[in-house]
Amino acid sequence: MRVPEHLIVGDDSIIDDFCYISTRLTVGRGSHIASGCSIAGGARFHCRIGDFCSLSSGVKVWCASNDFVNDLIAIVPDGIETSSAEGDVEIGNYSGVGANSVILPDNRLPEGTAIGALSLVPAGFKFEPWMVYAGIPIRPIRKRNRQRVMEQARQLTAPAG
Repeated sequence: MRVPEHLIVGDDSIIDDFCYISTRLTVGRGSHIASGCSIAGGARFHCRIGDFCSLSSGVKVWCASNDFVNDLIAIVPDGIETSSAEGDVEIGNYSGVGANSVILPDNRLPEGTAIGALSLVPAGFKFEPWMVYAGIPIRPIRKRNRQRVMEQARQLTAPAG
């Protein structure tokens, strides 16, 4: 964690050991970030993870990335023009990202989105809510069972008794 004051974690959420975080991060309630995840891009950007979400081991979320075609691939000081891909990443409630997947900058995963393991989410991808995606690059696979997921969430949030 580069800047601990840039981290907000909701109730009943867990960030496992060996995660690297260099951007502002807000995590909702009941969410889990597994070991070995990286959420990076610098303090100018923000990654928001909703309620009841999961990032499986090894997921990489990039809020900024070099342009590998047109620019120097290095830490470039201010004053040198670059054309890097940049933008916040938002992961909506009830969403999950499978192991070792990569999410590039400027993405908004809507509620109920699932990304299969070993997938690549290109910058600025246009998602449909409650859909499973997978592949390199990702493509839609099938709809998720919204009714069942929401019933499970209701059970988790129901008052004890």
